[in-house]
Amino acid sequence: MKWVYLTIAIVLIIVLVAIFFITYYLNKKTPIPKGCEDKLINKENCSSCKNYECDLNGIKNKEEKEDK
Repeated sequence: MKWVYLTIAIVLIIVLVAIFFITYYLNKKTPIPKGCEDKLINKENCSSCKNYECDLNGIKNKEEKEDK
């Protein structure tokens, strides 16, 4: 009887992982809505950002160090 629960758990995990990857792919494939093109995040627009956990902030700090 334990193997039934184990099989159900494994199938459920596989389904959840598959749903994650499918939705991730579809999200990346979705075009940017009209009127939101200027809302894209780039290094110039986030120069005053104080979020030190942001990936763009790390890129910005790395470039500043290379310029010096």
